[in-house]
Amino acid sequence: MIVAVGSDERHETALAACEELRRRGYEVRPFGALDEGAATRWSSVGRAVGEAVASGACASGVLFCWTGTGVSIAANKIRGVRAALCADAATAAGARRWNDANVLCASLRSTSVAVLVEMLDAWFSTAPSAEPEDRAAVADLEAPPSKR
Repeated sequence: MIVAVGSDERHETALAACEELRRRGYEVRPFGALDEGAATRWSSVGRAVGEAVASGACASGVLFCWTGTGVSIAANKIRGVRAALCADAATAAGARRWNDANVLCASLRSTSVAVLVEMLDAWFSTAPSAEPEDRAAVADLEAPPSKR
Protein backbone atom coordinates (compact mmCIF):
# COMPACT_ATOMS: atom_id res chain seq x y z
CA MET A 1 0.00 0.00 0.00
CA ILE A 2 1.26 3.47 -0.87
CA VAL A 3 0.69 6.18 1.73
CA ALA A 4 1.14 9.87 0.93
CA VAL A 5 2.81 11.74 3.79
CA GLY A 6 3.09 15.52 3.68
CA SER A 7 4.16 18.33 5.95
CA ASP A 8 4.87 22.02 5.57
CA GLU A 9 7.84 21.65 7.94
CA ARG A 10 10.60 19.05 8.19
CA HIS A 11 9.68 18.17 11.78
CA GLU A 12 10.50 15.14 13.93
CA THR A 13 6.84 14.07 14.12
CA ALA A 14 6.40 14.06 10.34
CA LEU A 15 9.72 12.27 9.87
CA ALA A 16 8.68 9.72 12.51
CA ALA A 17 5.46 9.09 10.57
CA CYS A 18 7.47 8.21 7.46
CA GLU A 19 9.80 5.96 9.43
CA GLU A 20 6.94 4.21 11.27
CA LEU A 21 4.96 3.61 8.08
CA ARG A 22 8.01 2.15 6.34
CA ARG A 23 8.66 -0.05 9.37
CA ARG A 24 5.11 -1.40 8.98
CA GLY A 25 5.78 -2.26 5.35
CA TYR A 26 4.01 0.64 3.63
CA GLU A 27 5.54 2.49 0.72
CA VAL A 28 5.76 6.19 1.61
CA ARG A 29 5.34 8.91 -0.99
CA PRO A 30 6.66 12.18 0.57
CA PHE A 31 5.19 15.63 -0.09
CA GLY A 32 6.07 19.17 0.94
CA ALA A 33 9.04 19.59 3.24
CA LEU A 34 9.50 15.81 3.25
CA ASP A 35 10.19 15.84 -0.51
CA GLU A 36 13.34 17.73 -1.48
CA GLY A 37 12.49 20.73 -3.64
CA ALA A 38 8.69 20.44 -3.39
CA ALA A 39 6.33 23.28 -2.45
CA THR A 40 6.05 23.62 1.32
CA ARG A 41 3.12 26.01 1.84
CA TRP A 42 0.49 24.16 3.89
CA SER A 43 -2.19 24.81 1.27
CA SER A 44 -0.02 23.29 -1.48
CA VAL A 45 0.98 20.29 0.63
CA GLY A 46 -2.62 19.57 1.66
CA ARG A 47 -3.83 19.85 -1.92
CA ALA A 48 -1.04 17.63 -3.28
CA VAL A 49 -1.66 14.84 -0.78
CA GLY A 50 -5.41 15.13 -1.34
CA GLU A 51 -4.96 14.81 -5.10
CA ALA A 52 -2.69 11.78 -4.67
CA VAL A 53 -5.33 10.03 -2.55
CA ALA A 54 -8.33 11.09 -4.65
CA SER A 55 -6.65 9.92 -7.86
CA GLY A 56 -5.92 6.50 -6.37
CA ALA A 57 -2.15 6.94 -6.69
CA CYS A 58 -2.01 6.58 -2.89
CA ALA A 59 -4.39 4.52 -0.77
CA SER A 60 -4.28 6.85 2.21
CA GLY A 61 -2.66 10.06 3.35
CA VAL A 62 -1.09 11.52 6.48
CA LEU A 63 -0.70 15.30 6.71
CA PHE A 64 0.92 17.71 9.14
CA CYS A 65 1.12 21.45 9.70
CA TRP A 66 1.61 23.44 12.90
CA THR A 67 -2.04 23.08 13.99
CA GLY A 68 -3.15 20.44 11.49
CA THR A 69 -6.08 22.65 10.56
CA GLY A 70 -4.66 24.21 7.40
CA VAL A 71 -3.70 20.95 5.72
CA SER A 72 -7.06 19.41 6.62
CA ILE A 73 -8.92 22.35 5.05
CA ALA A 74 -6.75 22.19 1.92
CA ALA A 75 -7.08 18.42 1.50
CA ASN A 76 -10.84 18.54 1.98
CA LYS A 77 -11.13 20.89 -1.01
CA ILE A 78 -10.34 17.89 -3.24
CA ARG A 79 -13.39 15.87 -4.29
CA GLY A 80 -13.21 12.37 -2.84
CA VAL A 81 -11.00 13.34 0.09
CA ARG A 82 -12.27 12.95 3.64
CA ALA A 83 -9.47 14.44 5.75
CA ALA A 84 -9.83 14.22 9.52
CA LEU A 85 -7.90 16.34 12.01
CA CYS A 86 -7.14 13.97 14.89
CA ALA A 87 -5.40 14.41 18.23
CA ASP A 88 -5.71 10.89 19.62
CA ALA A 89 -6.20 7.26 18.62
CA ALA A 90 -9.90 7.12 19.50
CA THR A 91 -10.65 10.05 17.18
CA ALA A 92 -8.55 8.49 14.40
CA ALA A 93 -10.43 5.19 14.75
CA GLY A 94 -13.78 6.97 14.74
CA ALA A 95 -12.86 8.99 11.68
CA ARG A 96 -12.02 5.80 9.80
CA ARG A 97 -15.04 3.86 11.08
CA TRP A 98 -17.88 6.35 10.77
CA ASN A 99 -16.57 8.86 8.22
CA ASP A 100 -14.48 6.55 6.00
CA ALA A 101 -11.73 9.17 6.35
CA ASN A 102 -8.86 8.64 3.94
CA VAL A 103 -6.42 11.35 5.07
CA LEU A 104 -5.22 11.59 8.68
CA CYS A 105 -4.23 15.14 9.69
CA ALA A 106 -2.33 16.07 12.83
CA SER A 107 -0.69 19.01 14.56
CA LEU A 108 3.09 19.27 14.60
CA ARG A 109 2.77 21.49 17.67
CA SER A 110 0.81 19.11 19.86
CA THR A 111 1.27 15.57 18.52
CA SER A 112 4.04 13.60 20.20
CA VAL A 113 5.65 10.70 18.37
CA ALA A 114 4.10 8.28 20.89
CA VAL A 115 0.58 9.62 20.25
CA LEU A 116 1.25 9.60 16.51
CA VAL A 117 2.15 5.89 16.64
CA GLU A 118 -1.11 5.20 18.54
CA MET A 119 -3.07 7.17 15.93
CA LEU A 120 -1.41 5.24 13.09
CA ASP A 121 -2.27 1.95 14.85
CA ALA A 122 -5.91 3.00 15.11
CA TRP A 123 -6.08 4.46 11.59
CA PHE A 124 -4.66 1.44 9.78
CA SER A 125 -6.42 -1.20 11.90
CA THR A 126 -9.93 0.28 11.65
CA ALA A 127 -12.12 -0.50 8.68
CA PRO A 128 -14.90 1.80 7.50
CA SER A 129 -18.34 0.90 8.81
CA ALA A 130 -20.59 -1.16 6.55
CA GLU A 131 -23.72 0.10 8.34
CA PRO A 132 -26.20 1.52 5.81
CA GLU A 133 -26.62 4.81 7.68
CA ASP A 134 -22.85 5.36 7.84
CA ARG A 135 -22.42 4.52 4.13
CA ALA A 136 -25.31 6.85 3.23
CA ALA A 137 -23.73 9.71 5.19
CA VAL A 138 -20.43 9.28 3.33
CA ALA A 139 -22.28 9.02 0.00
CA ASP A 140 -23.98 12.36 0.78
CA LEU A 141 -20.55 14.00 0.64
CA GLU A 142 -20.07 12.87 -2.95
CA ALA A 143 -23.45 14.15 -4.15
CA PRO A 144 -23.47 17.40 -6.13
CA PRO A 145 -24.27 20.39 -3.86
CA SER A 146 -27.73 20.85 -5.39
CA LYS A 147 -28.63 17.26 -4.45
CA ARG A 148 -27.68 17.49 -0.77
